[in-house]
Amino acid sequence: MSNPDSFIEEVTEEVRRDRLFRLFRKYGWIGVVVIIGLVAGTAWTEWSKSRDEARAEAFGDALIDALDHGTPDERREALAAVPSDAEQTAILNLILASDPAGDKAATLAALDKVTADASLSPAYRDLAVLRRVLVAGADQPIADRRAALDGIAVAGRPYRVLATEQLAYLLIEEGKTDEAITALTALLQDQEASGSLRSRVAQVITALDGSLPEASGG
Repeated sequence: MSNPDSFIEEVTEEVRRDRLFRLFRKYGWIGVVVIIGLVAGTAWTEWSKSRDEARAEAFGDALIDALDHGTPDERREALAAVPSDAEQTAILNLILASDPAGDKAATLAALDKVTADASLSPAYRDLAVLRRVLVAGADQPIADRRAALDGIAVAGRPYRVLATEQLAYLLIEEGKTDEAITALTALLQDQEASGSLRSRVAQVITALDGSLPEASGG
């Protein structure tokens, strides 16, 4: 019985090999395409990374050159001419908005472009909102400034503690000193507050004749 069994096994194996060969001839191209796709994908990723790095370097160089111009008007004109993509434009507008003494209206307009662009990350838009409130100052009603800051002073937003600080300053502007001290004291103990922010807040509390918490007041 061993010979017939051996023969059957050989035939079965031969049939299996023949079937696999036919399947490979029929579908083997898929594997080739997958391999080519993986190689091409890796090459594309490396090329894209290199291109993005080169673009970022060119953008940075152009910014430095523009900022080297003498007068605010010359710098603003040079910055406006810097080529940029969407997120780079957001950065550019924030830089343009950093010199409100030269042209406050243009500064606010640049910041409005950033806040209105939903394609940008919240970090850019929130920073523009914060900056706009600071630039507008008393020219913008307190209620409007508070509404803008409330939107970015919620948990998880990148500039929450800075917005919270500005909300406390609005209380001072309204003459609500006790409420301001309470808000600033809470901010002083906020785990997300930076060392420089805590130092600044502590100075304001002291200036308002408030008491610093023992753990922070040394």
